[in-house]
Amino acid sequence: MTKKTKYIFITGGVMSGLGKGILTVSVGKLLQAQGYTIEPLKIDPYLNIDAGTMNPIEHGEVFVLDDGGEVDMDLGNYERFLDLSLSRKNNLTTGKIYKHVIDKERKGDYLGKTVQIIPHITCAIQNWITSLGKDKDFVLIEVGGTVGDIESIPFLEAARELSVTDDVYFIHLVLVPTLDVVGEQKTKPAQHSVRTLGEIGIKPNMVVCRSKRPLEARTRKKLALFCAVKEEKIISDHDSNIYELPLILKEQKVAEKILANLNMKHNGSELKDWKAFVSNLKCTDRKITIAMTGKYMQLHDSYVSINEALDHARAKFRCDIDIKFIETTDIENKTINIKDALKDIDALIVPGGFGSRGTEGKIECIKYARENNIPFLGLCLGFQLACVEFARDVCGLKDAASTEISPDTNNPVIDIMEEQKKIDSMGATMRLGAYPAVLKKGTFIEKLYGTEKVSERHRHRYEVNNRYVPTIENKGLFFSGKSPDGNLMEFLELPEHPYFVATQAHPELKSKPLNPHPLFLGLVNAAIEKKKSS
Repeated sequence: MTKKTKYIFITGGVMSGLGKGILTVSVGKLLQAQGYTIEPLKIDPYLNIDAGTMNPIEHGEVFVLDDGGEVDMDLGNYERFLDLSLSRKNNLTTGKIYKHVIDKERKGDYLGKTVQIIPHITCAIQNWITSLGKDKDFVLIEVGGTVGDIESIPFLEAARELSVTDDVYFIHLVLVPTLDVVGEQKTKPAQHSVRTLGEIGIKPNMVVCRSKRPLEARTRKKLALFCAVKEEKIISDHDSNIYELPLILKEQKVAEKILANLNMKHNGSELKDWKAFVSNLKCTDRKITIAMTGKYMQLHDSYVSINEALDHARAKFRCDIDIKFIETTDIENKTINIKDALKDIDALIVPGGFGSRGTEGKIECIKYARENNIPFLGLCLGFQLACVEFARDVCGLKDAASTEISPDTNNPVIDIMEEQKKIDSMGATMRLGAYPAVLKKGTFIEKLYGTEKVSERHRHRYEVNNRYVPTIENKGLFFSGKSPDGNLMEFLELPEHPYFVATQAHPELKSKPLNPHPLFLGLVNAAIEKKKSS
């Protein structure tokens, strides 16, 4: 018998940035713990096909999937909370759906009919959603943006139409602010938002209220009256660590209420491992400081997956981490001295990035960490610049560089591979998605992973130039992980250093709360040991 899929739409009102993504996966986590299968979908109402060309300062981190999809950073939380490996199909944009419909129209698939928003766009959206639901108990759909935005209307209309024929549950997330002047939780913005949703033809089954402190009884009662939603389905989503939200929702029996509404069985769950993880985040025995260098420091969401990977690792050690963000252009401009910038840190992370701005400052930081035995983890560009720094300062190749930054260098230690140079399309030269690597047995990297074969996600265009590998390795920097054919350098380590590790990949994208990534576990452990000895 074919499984009857249920659809849960999560919408947002009043303002953006309330945490629809975290609410979506928290609900998913509770249903998953009940034994139900989940498929999430993030709808982004922008016209871009995907997030690949978006500036991290404007949009936040670009999250890369196994299949090479460049998607919204909310999908990172989807994977982290639900322990899933997602694909491009789990992120739908206005650009994607319009391109899909226009391509069909150009091929004549609509048989000469006038192609319109309704029904052609809305039906295409519904087909996308229902195709995800095959053999799944639930599809959780987060509708990006704010109710009332013009961009979201086709998606909300598609949801309304779907609710006529299928089992659909609507959760609306709203802001309930507290004015400092009177200290009262104000419900008027939430009331207006629910009313706007109603004008589209959608009545929420549950209203979740984002607030600074737990929702008061009188606030809950007032919202239930004015929003025509049962009081028990007015839910508090008050300030907390993001990983605590599933537990906050569990206390309010959110899963039971959803399942009862959809005539589904409540199986009971305890989330013991999740509770232990959250407890370890809150109850720490020590504190370390990790510096992170970059050029997108104006928005910490630019490096959200690294921050989360550090959270996963620190929970394992019951350790608090103070992340010191360093704008490397300040080091280049001599606004700050390198010793002052890295003073009293216990470890250094040099993350990925594109372009030349800030790279010389990053190289200075890498050199300082190498020479002063500071635990170091280089990611993507951090891996490349570690090679450049070593080639310059240890191998004596003073003008060593990446051709991305210095196209005319005499020593292109980092370069586009020969086969890539023949490709004209910029996107086609990118190495995107999951790629395998083989780790040399007995190396430090192999011991960290506990296996010789690994797969990590990539997002980059430049590689280590193999002409320089013998020169670099002869001076002591060892490439301990390579592609299966041995042609691409994937990992490096400095054996005499307490922790000098880098990878061409983005391991932060695969770290999970209950399964921290080994490279981040290794870095945090090395930082703790450094703190002990200092």
